Amino acid sequence: MRPWPLLIMLALAGCQTVPATLPVAEPPPAAACQWPVDEASPREVLARAVTALEDDGFLIRHTATAPALVSAERTRILPGYGDRYDTWERRGVFGGIGLGGGRSGIGGGVMIGFGGVGSLTRDATELERVSLLVSGGEVRVSRDLQVIDWRGELVEARSASSEAFCGGLHRAMRAGGAP
Repeated sequence: MRPWPLLIMLALAGCQTVPATLPVAEPPPAAACQWPVDEASPREVLARAVTALEDDGFLIRHTATAPALVSAERTRILPGYGDRYDTWERRGVFGGIGLGGGRSGIGGGVMIGFGGVGSLTRDATELERVSLLVSGGEVRVSRDLQVIDWRGELVEARSASSEAFCGGLHRAMRAGGAP
């Protein structure tokens, strides 16, 4: 047996390195997504957060009291989102003509009808998740959005901890209602 292949494999294995930095949320969370706790207890802040999130249409998935944490999510249908990117079984507006071959011969066909109706059942779903943590005298909010197509595949994912959302949630928690 020749030692050359083994030496080359060992040399290549030594070339692997670890990343210089860890992944960071893009875009970074807004400054409004972190604020100091007023004179209320963490349980009271948690109760206000649950009320505000439920009033805004979120479904509470998890709560904990030590540390004070609430996780919530909501979904909505994105009509026509799949039409922009989805090429699966795309047809013309008024039908299509097909010609193809297979193992046993040649086939052809014509589809007649008004296209675009198929996308009514192929809409994407947007999943919005929010986590709120009360720790060390401060409240931190994290929010992310995911778009899932009609086949269940993840199309888009991003951090969405924006000034508008976090500021609205903070105001709603102070007022005791929806953002």
